[in-house]
Amino acid sequence: MSDPVLPGVPPVPVILRRSARARRISLRVSRLDGRVTLTLPHGVAETEAMAFAHSKQDWIRGLLENRPSDAQIDVGSVIPVEGRDRQVVCGTSRAVRLTDDEIAVPAANAGRRVQSFLKELARDRLAGASDHYAAMLGRSYARITLRDTRSRWGSCSSSGGLMYSWRLIMAPPEILTYVAAHEVAHLAQMNHSPAFWATVAQLYGPYETSRGWLRTQGNSLHRYRFDGATRSA
Repeated sequence: MSDPVLPGVPPVPVILRRSARARRISLRVSRLDGRVTLTLPHGVAETEAMAFAHSKQDWIRGLLENRPSDAQIDVGSVIPVEGRDRQVVCGTSRAVRLTDDEIAVPAANAGRRVQSFLKELARDRLAGASDHYAAMLGRSYARITLRDTRSRWGSCSSSGGLMYSWRLIMAPPEILTYVAAHEVAHLAQMNHSPAFWATVAQLYGPYETSRGWLRTQGNSLHRYRFDGATRSA
């Protein structure tokens, strides 16, 4: 059975989820992709849950209208790289070339080529920052993994593996290095205790501004999409 829809212009699909842990009906509108999720406890009828969603329709539509639209990357698009906007242009070689204002790529599969380039650049920058902070801390890490995570910008496993979102390469450089310092600090403090934050400050310095940037602007990095239609050369 398909998920229900809130009628109107445009109609809003609603994803229904039942949860044994839920104690009440709850609504969530994702700032990343605009999905509306309605969670309801077992035993609550779907009609009751949808009546609740209808009562919150103005709130839902307000959030959806204010959400930044997705940006499909292709030739002619603009995308931030290390905090600076660059326009995607057709290059004259097979290699991707980054300048102060442009990313030159072959026209065919431009979006995917930009994505691959950003991942390589992210790995280089994050490895460099992780090496720097690990040396300051006198600890070593096991490996670095890049992913396209939505719920976190980085993590550190108990075995010393560091994971980062490659989308950090689109943020200003001080944001990327803050996340690296944060995760490397977990090599010494596998928690978020005062001692942990003192270690972050020891490695990075004052971190409040960078931490706040991720909270208020970090979601904007998820709006860029790279799987557009293939162009012919």
